Amino acid sequence: MNLVKKENNHIKMIPLGGVGEIAKNMYIVEVDDEMFMLDAGLMFPEDEMLGIDAVIPDISYVIENKERLKGIFLSHGHEDAIGALQYIINDLDAPIYGSRLTIALVKNHMKEAGITKKIKFYTVNNASIMRFKSVNVSFFNTSHSIPDALGIVIHTSEGAIVYTGEFKFDQSLQGSYRPDIHKMAQIGESGVLMLISDSTEAEKPGYNMPENVIESHIADEFAKAKGRIIVSCYASNFIRIQQVLLAAAKENRKVSFLGKSLESSFNIARKLGYFEIQDQLLVPVKDVEKYPDNEIVIIATGSHGEPIEALGQMAKQKNSILNVKEGDTVFITTTPSSNMEVKLGSVINDLVKADVKVVSTNKKIHASGHGCMEELKMMLNLIQPKYFVPVQGEFKMQIAHAKLAAEAGVLPEHIFLLEKGDVLNYDGENMRANEKVTAGNVLIDGIGVGDVGNIVLRDRRLLSEDGIFIAVVTLDPKSKTIVAGPQIQSRGFVYVRESEALLKEAEEMTRAIVEEGLMQKRIEWSEIKQEMRDKLGKFLYENTKRRPMIIPVISEI
Repeated sequence: MNLVKKENNHIKMIPLGGVGEIAKNMYIVEVDDEMFMLDAGLMFPEDEMLGIDAVIPDISYVIENKERLKGIFLSHGHEDAIGALQYIINDLDAPIYGSRLTIALVKNHMKEAGITKKIKFYTVNNASIMRFKSVNVSFFNTSHSIPDALGIVIHTSEGAIVYTGEFKFDQSLQGSYRPDIHKMAQIGESGVLMLISDSTEAEKPGYNMPENVIESHIADEFAKAKGRIIVSCYASNFIRIQQVLLAAAKENRKVSFLGKSLESSFNIARKLGYFEIQDQLLVPVKDVEKYPDNEIVIIATGSHGEPIEALGQMAKQKNSILNVKEGDTVFITTTPSSNMEVKLGSVINDLVKADVKVVSTNKKIHASGHGCMEELKMMLNLIQPKYFVPVQGEFKMQIAHAKLAAEAGVLPEHIFLLEKGDVLNYDGENMRANEKVTAGNVLIDGIGVGDVGNIVLRDRRLLSEDGIFIAVVTLDPKSKTIVAGPQIQSRGFVYVRESEALLKEAEEMTRAIVEEGLMQKRIEWSEIKQEMRDKLGKFLYENTKRRPMIIPVISEI
């Protein structure tokens, strides 16, 4: 079936997120005067983003051209593909397309965020074709750690633009996890202009461990456990949750969920028929104590579905609902991100101290939701793209994926390593990255979207590292005299009782700076404050080698 709509003259591809980073997927494809958004994900903050809840892409470019945006197409239901929608949808007027489970999870996000705007949702599947003025859009089933994952295909007269979403190939997966390899091959045979593909595990050789091996390992460990079983996993890893449910049923154990995001996503998926478990095996977490320890399984995640965080609280007896105890077996089924590895080591130490048996996934018994080297090459060989753009990965992962593409036969000059905001232009003969649009991070803090920027983060970093130093002076502007103060206060800078001489000297310096300012014909409060910051900053650094945030406060009577 020919899905090409008409002759297309202008084609662009722009990553607004998902390059140089894992998560925050958002890719813009423009064909003639129509724009399409592929995924709208968020990223959970890095350690230096103090107090930040989430990070989303800057969509300034899309807002400037929002009358051309024809649809938001979602590959799957994880936060890194759908998490930004609740923050950006009020600024856009486009329908949302996704699989049955993905759309259900998005609707739940919108409800929890209190979004009342009317949004058009279209549920699509492996056989759907969405028709637009310039192009048609179709889909193909992929395998990921959540069911109903889709690849997205934009059919142009120059060949298809294929976005894989996040995927792997696992011959043991069936049902809503099974990939449609036949359709991928058909897309490849019909001619592919560009492949935009997941690079997360591009540095890992070979293939993923098959999921049925993981399932067997979990079942074996469940059979050995004598007390309660606590399983730590991502709320979004539906494959792992289903394996735990099957193992629990086999051992006649009740299952309880600890974690709001986990319980919410599980209930949505279960209503749609994506989980197999009998009602009598599910118990509320508050009723766990009513059952013998050897009849209980607790599946635990933390805020944002971060499982290590929840385990840490439970190990230190600080979880308000449930904590570990002697005789428990704790399964850690997650592979931590690089910035969480140290934290995981600390949590395991705390668990061992609490006389808990810890079973963590090792390299031999681990399956990622993302394709390893041979799986990525398989996708490249099935799709046979003319041009290739590796995405969803740190830059080193994108480079590793680029090398795999070259091995699979893509010409090196046809492989593009893009940064956020780079514009890839195709004129019918050549593909060039020769423009740039506004792109970057928008930080979410509480209900604030984008109101915390680099300056606020810098201030938070200063406060966390060297503390705060406040100098308060009260003046009489008529007589040009100091009425009260200077009074010095510090928090997180020095221990006051042991630094009285230092603070006394700082007080005298502040007095001299203010008196000098008052002698001027025209009193400039801003200049006096700046002088206080400069001189006190230099003085404190010379004496302590610390740079606290200095806040001068001048009040008048």
